[in-house]
Amino acid sequence: MTTSDWKRIGAIFIFFLFTILFWAGYEQKGASLNLFAKELVRTEIFGWTFPSSWLQSLTAFFVILLAPFFSWLWIRMGERQPSSPAKFTFGLLFIGMGYVLMVPAAMLTVSGKISPLWLVGLYFLEVVGEMCLSPVGLSTVTKLAPAKVLGIMMGVWFLAAALGNKLAGYLGGFFDASNPEVLMKLYGGIAVGLLISAAVLALLTPSVRRLMGRVL
Repeated sequence: MTTSDWKRIGAIFIFFLFTILFWAGYEQKGASLNLFAKELVRTEIFGWTFPSSWLQSLTAFFVILLAPFFSWLWIRMGERQPSSPAKFTFGLLFIGMGYVLMVPAAMLTVSGKISPLWLVGLYFLEVVGEMCLSPVGLSTVTKLAPAKVLGIMMGVWFLAAALGNKLAGYLGGFFDASNPEVLMKLYGGIAVGLLISAAVLALLTPSVRRLMGRVL
């Protein structure tokens, strides 16, 4: 392989690392956030009680709602659209902002169960982040990977999601519905980690773009 090929693989590896962190936050919805909804969120509307697990369907709803918009937006912007590293940065930023919401939400559980709107806000911001990172990542890896190792690089991309899920499970193990302080530290820590990751990737963006060559 050429020097250019190795540079592109280096760019994929950088995306790989940040993708792990994104999915570690995103997949809390199937771990600690599911328990949070079950134990600490009011699931009653006008006297009608619904299963807490239904809140997880919000992410699918927001994907259906937002995917056409983002597809239109990137096409509409054309060459003016942000680079792939910038989109990844936005993805980490939005999901980090979502977890910022969970800090006061956790604090309010001291007084009892809270409104489901806190999770609605989190899941909306998570999906905005997903729209900036997940489909963009698939496309970018396909463009960057040398033809000889395209299959391997796609496997590496999905490995990032698997490792992110593993990390999500580890972080979810700290969940304690009876201790608001622990919850604030858990979600605050996730928020800080994601926002710092966004800042680091923003600083690395010029270097990553050089590794990518002509690929946006």
